[in-house]
Amino acid sequence: MSEGTIKDLSGHGDQAFRAVKNTGRDHEMTYGGVLSFLRRKYSRDLSGVDVVVSGVPYDCATSHRPGTRLGPNAIRAASVQLAELKAFPFGFDPFDHLAVIDYGDCFFDFGYQKNVVEVLQAHATTILASGATMLTLGGDHFISYPLLRAHAEKYGPLSLVQFDAHCDTWQDDGSRIDHGSMFLRAANEGLIIPERSVQIGLRTHNDFDHGFNIITSPWIHRNGIDATVEKVYSIVGDHQAYLTFDIDCLDPSCAPGTGTPVIGGLSSAQALEIFRALENINYIGMDLVEVSPPFDQSEITAIAAATFAHDYLCIQAKKKMGQQL
Repeated sequence: MSEGTIKDLSGHGDQAFRAVKNTGRDHEMTYGGVLSFLRRKYSRDLSGVDVVVSGVPYDCATSHRPGTRLGPNAIRAASVQLAELKAFPFGFDPFDHLAVIDYGDCFFDFGYQKNVVEVLQAHATTILASGATMLTLGGDHFISYPLLRAHAEKYGPLSLVQFDAHCDTWQDDGSRIDHGSMFLRAANEGLIIPERSVQIGLRTHNDFDHGFNIITSPWIHRNGIDATVEKVYSIVGDHQAYLTFDIDCLDPSCAPGTGTPVIGGLSSAQALEIFRALENINYIGMDLVEVSPPFDQSEITAIAAATFAHDYLCIQAKKKMGQQL
């Protein structure tokens, strides 16, 4: 190749820092460059932003295996291929329609565990006050509680759409920092409305459902995806909903890198079909939690997590496209 035909590539790469706008995308090496979620620009400037992605590297509420504090960066790293192509099966580039930034991580001082709710709630409140919505990468599932406090403060009591192996409504005394009881506390505080909420993929026992609608994993295996989707819509309707996706809703064969794995769960394919079919739910925010990289194999769990988070952005982009027509 002659010197005159060499293409100038000096402006490409490292768009996490070098991007000049929050829409569109530029070509990156999947195997190199500065990592952010889907190569979005790292920024704390919230002006004109539709969705803020932020990480919550916290796992001090876990009841079994640790490591989810490393989840946000693992999900970012696993998102590199998704950042390169138009979205399947949507057939468009979500960033042609949606302004998205990676806000970085919520900062915790590990020596002050008692402050975790206050710190994360303030982090979320700042973002929501800008008019942007949130896509939060955990972290253990306790982080949903302070996030729900911030969202309910803005939107009022919410429906909860919960993908999970566990109900997370076990006994709570109002002060526990525990990833297995925070949704009972959220219900008791009026942040979520149990009868308009649904728990999808459960396969652990609790003597009480506390008014939540439960769709177990065995029920889904027996009755199928379409019946599951129909049931969710009948429960949630057009109510504003917060989406929380615990990666352990997937079977451990599809998501080994999590803290409390339970066999008999949904396959990645099943969960994706349900997730995408629920695109008309009136979501006002999402978190994706419980990815524990030390227990992952070949990024199986992180890739799944990145895909569900990516598809959430596609769903939000599709809604914005409809609003613009």
